[in-house]
Amino acid sequence: MRTEETGSGPTRAPSQPEERRPGFRERAELASQRVPFRIKLAVVWVGIFTVLGVLFALAQFDTTWLADHFSFIALGLPWTILIAALAIILAVILALLGALGRLSKNPIAFGVAGFYTSFFRGTPLIVQLFLIFLALPEIAPEGWGWLGDRLTLSVLQTGVIGLGLNYGAYMTEIFRAGIQSVGHGQREAAEALGMTYPQVMRRVVLPQALRVIIPPTGNEFIAMLKDSALVSLLGSVAGQMEVFRRAQLVGRADFRPLEAFLVAAAIYWALTTIFQYFQSRLERRLSRGYVRAAVQRKTKWVPASASGSAGSGAMQVEVGVEDDEATPGPMENGH
Repeated sequence: MRTEETGSGPTRAPSQPEERRPGFRERAELASQRVPFRIKLAVVWVGIFTVLGVLFALAQFDTTWLADHFSFIALGLPWTILIAALAIILAVILALLGALGRLSKNPIAFGVAGFYTSFFRGTPLIVQLFLIFLALPEIAPEGWGWLGDRLTLSVLQTGVIGLGLNYGAYMTEIFRAGIQSVGHGQREAAEALGMTYPQVMRRVVLPQALRVIIPPTGNEFIAMLKDSALVSLLGSVAGQMEVFRRAQLVGRADFRPLEAFLVAAAIYWALTTIFQYFQSRLERRLSRGYVRAAVQRKTKWVPASASGSAGSGAMQVEVGVEDDEATPGPMENGH
């Protein structure tokens, strides 16, 4: 008779996989997280300006000429700002009227607003400037007297009217979208309180629509600052020359067009940077009470012993960090 021996012999512990050490990519990400974002951004900007400085040195620009004529070109800066400021005021007025016309059920208002936006968005800005500057005096009848003389516009007036009409057509859709972003319930509540349509728009709709309208309007103003250079193609009075016109004249006179346009580009760049800073401050101020608490996700490499998982050298975890600058909006407070 055959007997079978049963029993448990010595058991082998299951083999543990070797811990994987972080690779080069993981170590680089871990080292990068230790460096503040602002420092890394500063390094990038320093690198960009270093490359630009090397290219500037290789181009062998006449630095003496740049220093001597910088002030002459910069004297056109007030006229550039004046043209853009007056034009943006006109554009805002036209955009508001155009948006109300596009939202109106009146066929006359809707048709006029539609024609205005269609024409000025469908034709080039430079063509519109020449039409205003050259065509208006031609269509004025001789018997109109002083009224016909008023249609003969100066370069400054043409620039303000042309830029205002053109950008007002584009900003019409911005204002329309901002007005439509306000809920209908608030309008109905205001009308239930006995407010008229102008009161509803002035007290309820437009103050809330500004939060949506301001950012793209600021971008349009910055673009208008640069498009004001097109006014120089119409010619200008000696005392009313803007930045590009001055750079064009002095560069042509001294056979230094590249240096002159380089100065003009630097002035436009500095000007737009300043206005972008103030625009961001204004947007942040208007967004108070509407921004929800944002959570920023960060990826962090932790050792296996710290994460509690065996068999891996390092793992990725996401850490949520609340933005301290975010403030709860009125909906979050239950109002």
